[in-house]
Amino acid sequence: MPFQPEILWTDLLIFVLIGTILAFIVFTLRHEHLRVPWRQVGRRPMAMASLVILMAYVVIGLMDSIHFRPLLDRQNSGEAIFSNEVLSLLDKVAMPLRARTEKTYSAPFAIQAYSKETVEYPDGRHAREYPRLLHGGAHLEGPRERTVDITRRAATATLVAVGAWLLLVTCFMFFWRKPREPLTQIARRLVHGDGYFPWRTVLVTLGVLIVLAGNAGYLSLYYHIFGTDQVGQDVFYKSLKSIRTGLVIGTLTTLVMLPFAAVFGIMAGYFRGWVDDVIQYVYTTLSSIPGVLLIAAAILSLQLYIETHPDSFTSTTERADIRLLFLCLILGVTSWTSLCRLLRGETLKLREVDYIQAALALGSSHISVMARHVLPNVMHIILITVVLDFSGLVLAEAVLSYVGVGVDPTMNSWGNMIVSARLEMARDPLVWWSLVSAFVFMFGLVLSANLFSDAVRDAFDPRLRK
Repeated sequence: MPFQPEILWTDLLIFVLIGTILAFIVFTLRHEHLRVPWRQVGRRPMAMASLVILMAYVVIGLMDSIHFRPLLDRQNSGEAIFSNEVLSLLDKVAMPLRARTEKTYSAPFAIQAYSKETVEYPDGRHAREYPRLLHGGAHLEGPRERTVDITRRAATATLVAVGAWLLLVTCFMFFWRKPREPLTQIARRLVHGDGYFPWRTVLVTLGVLIVLAGNAGYLSLYYHIFGTDQVGQDVFYKSLKSIRTGLVIGTLTTLVMLPFAAVFGIMAGYFRGWVDDVIQYVYTTLSSIPGVLLIAAAILSLQLYIETHPDSFTSTTERADIRLLFLCLILGVTSWTSLCRLLRGETLKLREVDYIQAALALGSSHISVMARHVLPNVMHIILITVVLDFSGLVLAEAVLSYVGVGVDPTMNSWGNMIVSARLEMARDPLVWWSLVSAFVFMFGLVLSANLFSDAVRDAFDPRLRK
C-alpha cells in the first residue's frame, strides 16, 4: 500500500462514539415514546438548518480523523519505508492549501506581502517595496487584474455550485414525489413547505453551504482567502484543521463525563443514606477545587512526562494527541458534578412514585429498577445537558489555550489561533485575519449547536412539551 494506517487514541474514541450514536439511533427507532420528541425536533426549521451546518462540521472532522503515514520509498528487498509524519484524509484533500506557504504574513486575497521588504533587482538596484507572493495571485501580471479575476472566478464557482444544487434538488424531487404526481405539483409543495419535515429549509441551507464551499475551494487554489500567518501558512487551512479539535473537546469530554454523572447521580438519589452522603461529599469536594488550577496541574504533569520519555512517542502528532486526550479526560472529570446533582434530585422524586414501589414489591432487584425504570425517565435531563454543554466545552478549549494549559501548541485549534492573534493585534499595520477566521468558524459551530440544543430541550423537557 502507498500508506500505512495510523490510529490515534482520539480517533479510536471518535469511532466508538459514532458506534454509540448509531446504536442510540437504532434504539430510538424501535421505541415510539423516544421517536415522538425527535419528530418534534425534526419539525422545527431552525433546528434542521442548524443540524445541516453541524453535519458539515462533522464531515470535516471525520476526514481529519482518518490518519496514515505516506510511503517514502521501497528498498530492494521490497520492504516499504514510511514517513514519520502523520497525515489525515483532510490533509490529502487540502494538499494545495497545505503546500502553498509564503514567507510571512499576507492579507486575505492579497498578491503582495503585508509589509515592505528590501528587494534586489537584476541590475543590482535595491528598493523597499511590497514583494509579490509566491503563490497568492501568482497567475496575475499585476494588482489591477485582481478584482476582475476574483469576480470572474467567484461567479464561475457560484454557477457550478448552483447547478450542482439544482441537480441535487431534482433528484430529491423524484425521490419525494407521490405516485403519478406531476413535477410542477412537487415543486409547488416544496416551495410552499408542505409536509411535516422542513425539506425546504434543509435544501436552502444545503444550497448556501454548497455555494460557500464551492467559492472557498475554488478561490483558495489561487489566493489565500483568509490570508497567511507569521510563518506563511494558510489561515483557511488552519481553520479547517481546528474543526476536529473543537469537536473532539466537545464530544469526548461528554463521553468521559456521562458515566460518572449517570451512575453516581442515580445511586445517590435512589439509595439515599450513607451512599448519598459519600457521593455528595465527593462531588462537593471536587467542585470546591478551582477547575483551571486542576487542569493546569494535570497538563503540566503530562507535559513533564512527555519531555522525560520522548521515546514513547514516535511523532509530534502522537504527542499532541495524547495531550488532547488527557485534556478531555480532565475536563470530563471536573464537569460531571452539575449533571450529577440534577440526576440525584430527579431520582429522589422518581423513587417514590407508584410504579417504582410496585416493581420493588414484585421482587425486582435494585439494579433492574435503576436500569429499566429510573434511567429512561431521566434520559431527557442527560440529553438536554449534553447538547447544552457541547458549545461551552468548545469555548473552554479556546480559554484554556489562551492561558497556556490547553491543547499542544503544535496542534491546530481555534484557541491557539486566538493566542497567536493576541500578539498580531499589537502590530502596525494590524494583522486581524487570524482572529476573524477563528471567530467565524467557532461562531458557526457554537451558534448551530446552541440552536439545535434549544430545540432538543423544548422537545424533551416535559414541562415544555406540547
